[in-house]
Amino acid sequence: MTTPEPRETTIKRLHMRSMRRGIKEMDLILIRYAEARLNGMDPQGLQIYDALLSENDQDLYQWVTGQIPAPDRFAPLVDDIRNIATG
Repeated sequence: MTTPEPRETTIKRLHMRSMRRGIKEMDLILIRYAEARLNGMDPQGLQIYDALLSENDQDLYQWVTGQIPAPDRFAPLVDDIRNIATG
């Protein structure tokens, strides 16, 4: 059994994954979101964000820009990302 990753390490890892995407537009959107929200997220929120970062950039971009709806599991998170990106 592995020990859980310390919260600080998780946040640093997610921050790095947010700015090292395949599409520059997603880098800009996700790094802005990460800087605004990661520190305030609970463990479940961090887990969902981590799962979102495993999704394909093309899909993420279409979800965030509203071209196609995000899967139910990610919909609230994608709405929050969109609000940060356009706010």
